[in-house]
Amino acid sequence: MAKLYFYYASMNAGKSTTLLQADFNYRERGMRTMLFTAAVDDRFAPGTITSRIGLTAPATMFDAATDLAALALARHAEAPLACVLVDEAQFLSAAQVAQLAVLADDAGIPVLAYGLRTDFRGALFEGSARLMALADALIEIKSVCACGRKATMNLRVDGEGRAVAEGRQTEIGGNDRYVALCRRHFTQAFQPDA
Repeated sequence: MAKLYFYYASMNAGKSTTLLQADFNYRERGMRTMLFTAAVDDRFAPGTITSRIGLTAPATMFDAATDLAALALARHAEAPLACVLVDEAQFLSAAQVAQLAVLADDAGIPVLAYGLRTDFRGALFEGSARLMALADALIEIKSVCACGRKATMNLRVDGEGRAVAEGRQTEIGGNDRYVALCRRHFTQAFQPDA
């Protein structure tokens, strides 16, 4: 029975690397996959999943209007898909998460979604919230805070490295804009005198 999996973590935990390894494992065994990535993440070449350690693979870009199930089912009709893999899953809409559940439940295609759990304020993204509710399996990919504790939060910083508490939920960036921290240090970043 196919399942919907949600692999979640803080920034820089290796989500894209893990996705690309899973994709490689399927393809190495002669199985077809379909990869999706968010169009809003423009840090790398369009239509490419790129990990921080240099692994890349072509992917179909999605935005809020994309029907992921329709695209995957069309590809599946050409030749069976063994798995659908979604990078930057936090940017999915609730409706798109439901589409992924349909792929698993009705088409029998396993779906592996990888993304952030929370934004820079500690609030759930829409896609992540829906995945937390619907996924058959929730798997945390661990990252480490500078103190050695598990990093679970994503601190947005300005050009001088100061914590940013307000702004749009989505602001694309890497190590220049975000720092993965444990909850304690995330909270302390907003209370520097504490």
